[in-house]
Formats: sequence, C-alpha cells, structure tokens
Amino acid sequence: MSENNTESKNWGKVVKIAISVAIFLFFWIAPSSLYGLPDISVVEQRVVAVFAFAFAMWVTEAIPSWTTSVLIVVILLLTCSTGAIAFLKEDGVRDVGKLIVYQHLLEDFSDRTIMLFLGGFVIAAIASKMGVDVQLAKGLLKLFGKRSEFVLLGFLLVTGLFSMFISNTATAAMMLTFMAPVLRQMPVDGKGKIALAMAIPIGANIGGLATPIGTPPNAIALGFLNDPNGLNMDIHFQDWFLVMLPYTIVMLLMAWGLLLLFFPFKKKIIELHIEGETKKGWKLTVTYITIAITIILWMLDKLTGLNSYVVAMIPVAVFCVTGIFTKEDLKEINWSVLWLVAGGFALGTALFETGLAQDLVDALPFDTMSPLVIIIGASFICWIISNIISHTAAANLLLPVMVTMATGMGHSLNGMGGPGTLLLSVTLASSLGMSLPISTPPNAIAFSTGMIRVKDMEKVGVIIGILGLVLAIGMLVIVGKAGYWA
Repeated sequence: MSENNTESKNWGKVVKIAISVAIFLFFWIAPSSLYGLPDISVVEQRVVAVFAFAFAMWVTEAIPSWTTSVLIVVILLLTCSTGAIAFLKEDGVRDVGKLIVYQHLLEDFSDRTIMLFLGGFVIAAIASKMGVDVQLAKGLLKLFGKRSEFVLLGFLLVTGLFSMFISNTATAAMMLTFMAPVLRQMPVDGKGKIALAMAIPIGANIGGLATPIGTPPNAIALGFLNDPNGLNMDIHFQDWFLVMLPYTIVMLLMAWGLLLLFFPFKKKIIELHIEGETKKGWKLTVTYITIAITIILWMLDKLTGLNSYVVAMIPVAVFCVTGIFTKEDLKEINWSVLWLVAGGFALGTALFETGLAQDLVDALPFDTMSPLVIIIGASFICWIISNIISHTAAANLLLPVMVTMATGMGHSLNGMGGPGTLLLSVTLASSLGMSLPISTPPNAIAFSTGMIRVKDMEKVGVIIGILGLVLAIGMLVIVGKAGYWA
C-alpha cells in the first residue's frame, strides 16, 4: 500500500510539473498581441512566462517552494540575462529588449535584506542552543498566573513575542512542547484545549508582523520599499516596529477574545510545568548581552545611524569570533527560507530591469483606478492565496506587481497614505492567511496535536483574517496620511 501511495504521489508531482511547464510554454510562445502591451519585447514576454511558471509551481507545490525560487533564478539567468544562452539573445523578427544584468540576479542571493534575515536566524539558533528561549518562556509565562483565561493570554503573547525575532515555525514547535503537559491536564470533553492549541499558530503568525525579521514577507516588503532604484522610502527597523507593534498587540488581544468566546474553559486553574535547562558560563553571558545590544540597536537605528542591515551582522561576528556559533550551527540556519526570499527579489529585478514594469505602467490606467478598491482588492486576493500556498511565495508573487502598481498610480495613492499603504496592506494580508492546516507550518504543527478540527481552524482563521485586513488597511491609511513614512 505504501509503495502505491508513493507511486501515486510521484505521478501527481509529474502531472503538476507538466502543467506548470505547459503554462510556461504557452506564455513563452503566445502571440505578443495577447498581452495588450504594444511595446512588449521578447525578453519581457519571457519574464511573464517565468511569473506564470512560478505561480503554478508555488500553488501546486510540485517541488518545495525554495527549490522553485532557485529554479526561477536559473531560468532567468539562462533566458533573460546578459549571461543567457547565445541564441536567446537575438531574435530575427522582434526586438529582444533589454537583458537583465546577470550579476544583479546573482546578487539577489546576498541582498541586504537577506543579510538582515540571516542575522535574525543566527540569533534564533544561538538562543535555542544556549537555552535562552526556554528560560525566557519560563519567566514570561509565570507572569500570567494559573487562571485558564490568563494562561491562554500568556501563550498568545509569549508566542507572539518570540515570533518577532525567531522563525514562527520554530516558535510554534517550541511552545507546543511546553504546552503538551498542559493539554494533558485538560478535560476530555472541554473546549479549552482547542483554544490553547489554536493560540500557538495564531500567536506565531500574528507576532511575526511586528518586526521586519519576524516573517519573510516582511523582509521582502522592506526590500522593495527601500530599494534605491524603486520606491526608496528609507523605512527603518524602528519605523516598522513602532507602527506594527500596536497592531500586533491589538490583533493578539482580539484573538484572545475570539478563542474565549468560541472555546470556553471548563477547567478554571491550569498548572504550568516547563522543563528545560539553560547552559551556564561566560558564553551564556555573551549571548544575553549580544542579543540585548542587537535588539536595542535595531530599535534605535534612526537615532544611532546604524541601519538594521548593518546591525544584523553584529551578532554574526560576535558569536563566530567567540566560538559560540560553530560550523555545526550553520546547519541550523534555515537556508531554504533565504533562497525562497531571493527568488522573489529575482522576479522583482526581472520586472524592472527588462522594462516590463514601465510598460505596464504606461499601458494600464493605474492612475484612474480607485486607490481604496485597489488596496482592498489586492489585500483580499493576497489573503486568499496565502491560505492555500506559502506566505512567502504569495508575497514573492504579488509584491513586485504591487510596486509596479504603486508606481503607475503615482500621486493618486497619496489620499490613502501613499505607496506604503498598498505594499504593507498586501504584506500583512499574506501573514493573516491561517484558515487551513496547510496555510502555514505553525497551523500544521498545531493541527498534528489532534486537538483541533479543520472547521475550528477555518472559523477562527477567517474571522481573524478579515478583521485583521480591515484593521490593517485603516491603520496604514491613517499612519500614511499623517506622513509617518515620509
């Protein structure tokens, strides 16, 4: 039976890949008139084909998302860059167009935003290695006492706090480990255990919104917002944090209320017993000091003049020089996420360097479109997509397009707070997609406990998603109109 299942899965992957390739070839060879862009070049048409291929591969998950990103970069290098295969650099009928500088595509793997994320990953790896995360969880959860509703709030807020600086998947796995003894205490016929199990993925997904390193879509958005050749908005870590932290807290409190409403506790008192030890010695002291200094410098980047990308390299250097971070720890870094993010940047590079973005701006009447309708529509579409594919993949696909739209809409977005409102609304929407077990790894981890039914996750996820979108758009419009991002 297992062999049959394996063979069936393999054939399923083959079919998905075949469909994705067919979509790619269709857009590659379709008549240029199909696109409605009178000046579209051969290279621009190839970029459209790559976008379509990326969408199909990410939606079907025929191969892991990060491998699709790597494949996208390679296809762009071979077909659309100055390093492309020789015969693809010419066309006897149409204008080939402007080729992408191949070095720029390769540089996307070491983009400054990638380095920012790398610094966050190093901090997370060392915090786990030294037991700092366990010690902090113990101390923070004790603050919420033993009453069931406050224990639930504690798990929501502590999970959210950890997710601001640590991978939401790693945070969810760690917090569910701490929660396992608690779940065993809960009455079999009670609903409180559902609330507790749901608190972990909700806290992990929402908490990551508060900082640029909290979740990959944030990093992707920051890269596009701060691109000197694009919007060049010069948004700092501090700027992001001061706006997103209040939003994150409100969302977590809203989730707390919903969980208590839908899944009331039968047991009023919960005893917490969190196991785990912290390593002793000078390395622990160095770890605490380095993490504290890094976070403080991130929060005060505008005051110190040290941008967040530079600050991210400080813990990397300190931990490597002191021997706290070793070559074995390199294996703990989530390289797949970094490569997945790089694929999104590569799509953005292709869109702008080939001139496709400008052609779209010139051909489509973005400046006559209703800014509010565009913001709501784009955010809702992103939220829908993010419920069924990776949040990062959704951001990779949509954010480069949003930059193009923001450029084309020009001053018409000013009444809604500027281009930041459009990009950030879509970014937040990508992380609010949590209605299904497949929506995010934290959802899948929580669902694996057996405590949650799909309909429970759908009910809470849809309500939180829609309320979160409304709140996000309203907040970003107010903040943008106040000139905060200027």
